[in-house]
Amino acid sequence: MTLSATTPHAISVFLQGMTLGLGLIVAIGSQNAFVLRQGLRREHVGAIVLFCALADAALIAAGVLGMASALGQRPMLATALALGGAVFLAVYGWQALRRARRPQQLRAAAGGNALGLGAILAQAAAFTLLNPHVYLDTVLLVGSIGAQQPGALRGGFIAGASAASLLWFASLGYGARWLAPWFARSRAWQVLDGLIGVTMFVLSALLLRHALGSWS
Repeated sequence: MTLSATTPHAISVFLQGMTLGLGLIVAIGSQNAFVLRQGLRREHVGAIVLFCALADAALIAAGVLGMASALGQRPMLATALALGGAVFLAVYGWQALRRARRPQQLRAAAGGNALGLGAILAQAAAFTLLNPHVYLDTVLLVGSIGAQQPGALRGGFIAGASAASLLWFASLGYGARWLAPWFARSRAWQVLDGLIGVTMFVLSALLLRHALGSWS
């Protein structure tokens, strides 16, 4: 396969990874509230953004490469995980659409005493690594979907999903003072959840097509 032939596929896989990453990470949660809070306080923002983004990238890479290795000799398991991932994304999209009907708000208090860099990074690690959903979403789901890609394109998928984390955390941390009023509006989350729901259904359909195509 020539470079000109693989480039469109690489871009498509990168965008798929980024879209999936954004769809999973953009939600009301303790980690996002923590990053927003530190952005409002303007304390160690760069270190927090970098830590959260690198942690996500490491988990994504471990999931994709680990799942690819595990599935390499098990095509039926790969198909089963693809079907399971399609169902999960469909359910996730349905939940996002349900949230859009009952929108919430993301608020982050700016009070409290200033903490040192070590203490702040320890908090960031706790919010990131002690959340069981990060292993279900980032390692298992993103890993199993990324493992479905051809070997030469998995790096692009990892890069896309990792770029989504970096983009989101940087926007949240450095744009906190401008984004906080927007995040406090329930209507904004209603629109965002609606877009996430539609996106997750599209990704579910693509993954389902991939799974069914492997049977033919």
